[in-house]
Amino acid sequence: MENKRMRALIDEINAHNYRYYVLDEPSVSDGEYDKLYDELRALEVETGVVMPDSPTRRVGGEPVKGFLPHTHLSKLYSLDKCTTADGLRDFDARIKRTQADPLYSVEYKLDGLTICLTYENGLLRGAATRGNGEVGEDVTAQVMTIRSVPAAIPYRGLLEVQGEGIMRLSAFEAYNRTAAEPLKNARNGVAGAIRSLDPAVAAARKLDIIFYHVNYIEGDTLKSQSECLSFLRENRFKTQPTFVSGDIERVIGHVAGIERNKLDFLIDGMVVKLEDFAARRALGFTDKFPRWAIAYKFEAEEATTTLSEVVFNVGRTGKLTPLALVEPVELYGVTVRRATLNNMGDIERKNVRVGGRVFIRRSNDVIPEILGAADDKGARIEAPAVCPACGSPLVTVGAHLFCENEEGCPPQITGRIEHYASKDGMDLVGISEKTIAALHDRLGVRSVADLYLVTEEQLRGLEGFKDKKTGQFFRSLERSKRVPLHRFVHALGIENVGKKTARDLAAHYKTMEKLMDAEAAELVGIEDVGDIVAASVIGYFEKHRPLIQRLFAYGVRPQPVTQAESAADSPYAGKKLVVTGTVEGYGRKELEELIRGLGAKPQASVSKETDLLIYGENAGSKLEKARELAVETMAAAQFLTSILDRIR
Repeated sequence: MENKRMRALIDEINAHNYRYYVLDEPSVSDGEYDKLYDELRALEVETGVVMPDSPTRRVGGEPVKGFLPHTHLSKLYSLDKCTTADGLRDFDARIKRTQADPLYSVEYKLDGLTICLTYENGLLRGAATRGNGEVGEDVTAQVMTIRSVPAAIPYRGLLEVQGEGIMRLSAFEAYNRTAAEPLKNARNGVAGAIRSLDPAVAAARKLDIIFYHVNYIEGDTLKSQSECLSFLRENRFKTQPTFVSGDIERVIGHVAGIERNKLDFLIDGMVVKLEDFAARRALGFTDKFPRWAIAYKFEAEEATTTLSEVVFNVGRTGKLTPLALVEPVELYGVTVRRATLNNMGDIERKNVRVGGRVFIRRSNDVIPEILGAADDKGARIEAPAVCPACGSPLVTVGAHLFCENEEGCPPQITGRIEHYASKDGMDLVGISEKTIAALHDRLGVRSVADLYLVTEEQLRGLEGFKDKKTGQFFRSLERSKRVPLHRFVHALGIENVGKKTARDLAAHYKTMEKLMDAEAAELVGIEDVGDIVAASVIGYFEKHRPLIQRLFAYGVRPQPVTQAESAADSPYAGKKLVVTGTVEGYGRKELEELIRGLGAKPQASVSKETDLLIYGENAGSKLEKARELAVETMAAAQFLTSILDRIR
């Protein structure tokens, strides 16, 4: 009876694991899952029986004494490589010498650790590294900690599948936030974990695995790569998306369009393979490579260089951020000369030194980050004692250094003004970094409230401010007085309050007065607002209430946009609206907020699904396209007249 219940629990938990870790479609809450898991664990302790596919085997058992050799059922080959589009064209030409009308499958070249899994009678029998392609190391205990690896599958024959063990970048970043010794990169994170003799290391790093090849199957029944991937998915293996085409130029275009900075895992290229397995067999292998596949390698995202100097920049909150100046290095097609180091705690944990070599990575098209030290040479980096901008003593809060001279530290003042005036804040026209410096240095602007005291005569005295630009600035300044509440909250620059949290706070409290009087117990009741955010909000208003009162005195009246009573009876509720052209007195973001306030959905482009195009001056191709598609159009002035009373 107990074994029957254990069997039912194992099947149910494994099904939940498959939906959560492979399909990304959770089927139960964490609490319900934990209840099932705890019941199974209790039964196993009581009976002393742990079935081969039990999910309790995944937590990381006792350290192993060493790795045993594992002989693969079929040899695992490396891939030939190229780095140019012409290299892919040459590959296509070689294939076409013997294959008419070849069809290619294109997939990510995952940058992790190759792992081969063996199944027999539907159960996982072992996992091994690639090794020399014929013999690898048995890493079953480590791989069993990976939640996306199925312990049991429907297929009952002898099977060997090949995949890539990866550490997702989100998991890598989460691990490094608390790790005593941060990992240098996600690739090393997975390789080090799988090759550690202690399975608990792999369990702690929350690894994943993506499968792409059936290395051996009884009867050799699969006929194409698409069929192979379908078989893997049917047997609960996580796979990756593929692109299939017989046109090498389309293949090249697809490869060129890959945005690897948007992926949550590392790739270092793309793999192009023949789809048809019979064609693969006809082409065969060299000693090292299959003749029917090639890897297109991207430019490197990581490199090593020498750390020349560390300078500390002061932000709008007074926090000091270290910036690493490095010897120029080519990375991802760009010459890199500087990189981020998050804080002094980050510097100490990564053990980086001036004059030493460091690992550096560029991703997401932002300033590169130093991942860690490549050697132990160089001089230690000392924390500054005073603010580099104003000379005030610094204080340490956790791993961060802060300058508390809020009223007299120029970078803090100009940083707050820049944030306040930004597109996602008050959207002031003509406010550049250079203009803000001039406002501070020449006109004595020391806070965001001082912006409302600047006169036209003063502004015209600044470089670049002629009649048109001056007029635009003052119109946007006047318009900012009735900015939506959530944008005003975001513009204030409250620490730990981004755009989403600002919108949530505005939706909950409705008015600035109520938000300023908020209490911690109520704040933490708002979704995604925890103790840290609540403390930031309360602390900000305790200190800056006089600033808010000054802004109110100058006519700033932030107002909620989305009101149920406005949207409920709106003729535009649920409609898709597009705005084009210039609308006097309104920025694009403000118009989008007005549209949302009507319960409508702003869109960027015109399509058959568009319900209304609103056009201002100098409307161009969007207006023409709307007329071609017979989409309803309306002049902006008419639209605003019809809805302003409703929104306000």
